[in-house]
Amino acid sequence: MTITRIETRTTRMPLSRTTRMSTRLLDKRDFVILTVETDDSAEVGVGYAYAGTAGGPLLAQAVHELLEPLLKGADSADITALWERMYQDTLLAGRRGVLLRAISAVDVALWDLAAKRHGAPLAQLLGGSVGTVPAYASGGYYRPDDGTWLEAVVREIDFNKSLGFRDHKIKVGGLHPEEDAKRVRAAIEAIGGDGRLALDANNAYQSVAEATRAIRLFERAAGDSGLWWVEEPLTPDSILGHAQLASRVETPIATGEIAQTRWEFRELLERRAADVLQPDAGVLGGVTEWMRVAHAAETFGVPVAPHWHANLHVHLAAAVTNCIAIEHFALDKDIYNFEALLTEETRLAFADGVLQVPQRPGLGIEFDAEAVSRYELTQ
Repeated sequence: MTITRIETRTTRMPLSRTTRMSTRLLDKRDFVILTVETDDSAEVGVGYAYAGTAGGPLLAQAVHELLEPLLKGADSADITALWERMYQDTLLAGRRGVLLRAISAVDVALWDLAAKRHGAPLAQLLGGSVGTVPAYASGGYYRPDDGTWLEAVVREIDFNKSLGFRDHKIKVGGLHPEEDAKRVRAAIEAIGGDGRLALDANNAYQSVAEATRAIRLFERAAGDSGLWWVEEPLTPDSILGHAQLASRVETPIATGEIAQTRWEFRELLERRAADVLQPDAGVLGGVTEWMRVAHAAETFGVPVAPHWHANLHVHLAAAVTNCIAIEHFALDKDIYNFEALLTEETRLAFADGVLQVPQRPGLGIEFDAEAVSRYELTQ
């Protein structure tokens, strides 16, 4: 089970239309696909991570320059020890940022390989089942060519409902709070009392006072239906600010999608800065670290709702007791477009607001060779 080879491929996936959130524009996404090979098996471990709208080559370089020398010749089954080795040996270059995303991709690949060796889905290897997990439809970005802001949000809620989703999330923070409040009211009316609405501000507000005012406007717009949560109202570094905000508003505060390692999440939990944690296994350190964070949150009585990467998180959610929902993007929205790299038969199955845990070994995904070649960046 000795690691003999690590390979990366960087893809740059264009969005068909430039899309805006509160703080930045999106026109493309860089994904790094990573494979781990060993000396005793034809099985290959597959991992991946999102680098951003750029940065894929940098992430791949971190894998080969900093992590690969630590991994080649090591036992692929010794996953926890390898995580510690990668983290400790790269302290001067890393601890956060792109290096943790690189560690995440490696760690996911090692877990995928371990599950394949056992002939089991990753969810089962982690102690879960291959049933279903609840999900919500994510979106509500700002796209001017979708019509008026109110027409666009209603049309998207109706589309989500046509796919069987009851729960939804839309963006806020890209307009004046009064204008966003109108979008919130329109979304609530479109949902019609048969589901929940979460809001994602993407760090839009500059102070606790500004965020408090905006959220109270959104709460009034939601009326008796209320809001499921408000996500990332402040910069992710403002842990104290999120704690103060959580004590001032009625709506639960969610954060954690950019937080990395168990140590950052420990502070979020100890300061009561999040009513809902949103760990991302492609960001914080992979499967190993995600499971640590989810179990820590459970001891604080805090639920988790992981950010993005539904193809991975569906397995992790099935293996813990405190995951309330998985974030899902329909590929037709062309927002989170990772599944365009997968064969159609290995994309996630969903219906009636739940995702089916894949029953194939490992992550259960297979990359479409033609699609990967089409979008691959070459040096």
